[in-house]
Amino acid sequence: MLSSQPVTQPLKPTTRTSTVGRTTNPVRYWLGRLLIYTALLFFALLFIVPFVWLVSNSLKTAEQAFDANWIPRPIMWSNYVRIFQEVPLLLMARNSVIVAVLGVLAVVLSSSMIAYGLARLRFPGAGLVFAAVLGTMMMPGAVTMIPGYLIWKKLNLVNTLYPLWLGNLFGSSFYIFMLRQFLLTLPQEIIDAGRVDGASYYRIYWQLMLPLIRPALLSVTIFEFQAKWNDFMGPLIYIQNPDLRTLPLGLQIFVQHLGYGQFRWELLFAASVLVTLPMVLLFAVAQKQFIEGIATTGIKG
Repeated sequence: MLSSQPVTQPLKPTTRTSTVGRTTNPVRYWLGRLLIYTALLFFALLFIVPFVWLVSNSLKTAEQAFDANWIPRPIMWSNYVRIFQEVPLLLMARNSVIVAVLGVLAVVLSSSMIAYGLARLRFPGAGLVFAAVLGTMMMPGAVTMIPGYLIWKKLNLVNTLYPLWLGNLFGSSFYIFMLRQFLLTLPQEIIDAGRVDGASYYRIYWQLMLPLIRPALLSVTIFEFQAKWNDFMGPLIYIQNPDLRTLPLGLQIFVQHLGYGQFRWELLFAASVLVTLPMVLLFAVAQKQFIEGIATTGIKG
């Protein structure tokens, strides 16, 4: 008589292929690493060589400029002393620092606040506002150059430093987009917890959001500081007073000043090194946070 109980068969042990003992071909591994490091060294030298050439020529005499020797003989440290005697470099550096620092503070505060509103606050037309912000990124700067000049002239602010940084209080479309994408990576529970504790949206923005997006803010700071430090068109349009010239405009005037008779290239190279050095040091100090802010922007976790 057949049994009604199902017939159970013993389970066969399954075999798993272990990858613990599997090793990569050492020749292929080291060859790949050698190619990677060779490419990195090549591109590093590609960017470093022009700056080394600039420093080398800044320490040469006028007759030795543009020669094939990378090590100057003799080393003319006096070129860096003479440049301060020829041109009011400290005055121009002060103006550049004022414009750069105020411009950075203005754009970081305004852009982060706008980005916070577009990323975390729900209101009618938010998508349309964000689309309009992105649309301004496609507008060439030459389109707004004349209207901007007429506005500053109407406000009697031409020939002052205000037009060079005050417009940053209205934010920058690129920075707004960048910070908004970074804010979208933060969990909504942080804002909900702040609201439960009775915090206003402004307090959540100031005490919760800003500390969490510090890498992105540092990236914005470096971008904007470099833009203001190297800005030539703005001072050329708005500045006529010699005491208000920034470093890029001052270098151009310096070229005209030294262009009569025998051109002293070694002094121009020395001035270029002094203008470039602050940006090199800034990136060297903040490169870790800068790369982190760029790499994590737009990664929603």
